[in-house]
Amino acid sequence: MLDGRRKSIQPMAERLPDGNMQALQQFVNQSPWDPLPVRRRIAERLCKAIRPEVWVVDDVSFPKCGTASAGVARQYCGALGKRANCQVAVSVHAATDTASCPLEWELFLPEEWTRDDARRRRAGIPQEVGHASKTHLALGLLDRLAGQGLTVPVIVADAGYGRSVSFRPALEQRGWAYVMAVDPKEIARPADAEPYQPAYGGLGPPTLPRYREAPRPLPGLVEETAVFQEVTWRQGSKGKMTSHFAVLQVRPSGKEACRTAQEQAGGRNRWDGVLPLRTLLVEQPEEAHEPTGYWMTNLPATTPIADLVRWAKMRWRIEHDYRELKHGLGLDHFEGRTWRGWHHHVTLVTAAQAFLTLRRLDPKAQMPA
Repeated sequence: MLDGRRKSIQPMAERLPDGNMQALQQFVNQSPWDPLPVRRRIAERLCKAIRPEVWVVDDVSFPKCGTASAGVARQYCGALGKRANCQVAVSVHAATDTASCPLEWELFLPEEWTRDDARRRRAGIPQEVGHASKTHLALGLLDRLAGQGLTVPVIVADAGYGRSVSFRPALEQRGWAYVMAVDPKEIARPADAEPYQPAYGGLGPPTLPRYREAPRPLPGLVEETAVFQEVTWRQGSKGKMTSHFAVLQVRPSGKEACRTAQEQAGGRNRWDGVLPLRTLLVEQPEEAHEPTGYWMTNLPATTPIADLVRWAKMRWRIEHDYRELKHGLGLDHFEGRTWRGWHHHVTLVTAAQAFLTLRRLDPKAQMPA
């Protein structure tokens, strides 16, 4: 939190009157302290103070040189907007319109790391850690936070997670509500579509119920039934944030949606063919000729549209978090290479950002240990 542009170990130690670079290096990179209880305490404290309306799932990238840093690989790097050599981490943030802070982190391990034992040992990657998708890591973080006894609010994510149709049912199975950005290419059927049962031909297993009309991408459904209205969701730096939105019900109909519906019904032969209803939120600014944003949610269509819009748009707080974490607190300045060192670093940066968040919420409050 001190002045100084670079927040890696050496320049930070030099800025302290009693700075000991070797001790700080040991504490961050080699010391065996467990970062999870620290992040658990941060999450408990911040959720109590912020009272989040949403938890936002996101990922962030760290451009790196070389191949030795834990999890580094050539992959899509959001910080550069292209494929590059980088690390990628998944995070969960507590957020309202006025405050936010990261609660949990996990470092994404590309598949190439699972085949190189020597490289894993040099980076100190635990044996139990393997390759997992970002959506799988996100579920693990959410499960960990829920396991602490924290109340899970509405879960928000961008289309990178929303397009994973298996991610949404996983949240539903846990009893959690979500508002998830989705790709307009996702296919669905109208809410009033009903399946029919074809006659049995006498050979093979009984035929499954099916719909007469093929599913369509979301823009086609919106053109037919959407009624847009003006919604203001917050006060921005240049005035009220306002656009036009519509809410309608659809039946997601991709292969993963059908498979999930069969599983929830108890198997292929027990499924009645009816795809579940989901609520679709659509944005089309007044000056636009077509929708510019789509969000899928398992909340009922009777949910006030102002609430749906506010939750969908609350992801902007993450950009505030990353800007402060990176530019102010040195999130991407870590120069170590180990798995443990990376987790120590992000935990300490999170603690600093949590401290600043609490100070902004109540500047006069005493800050106990």
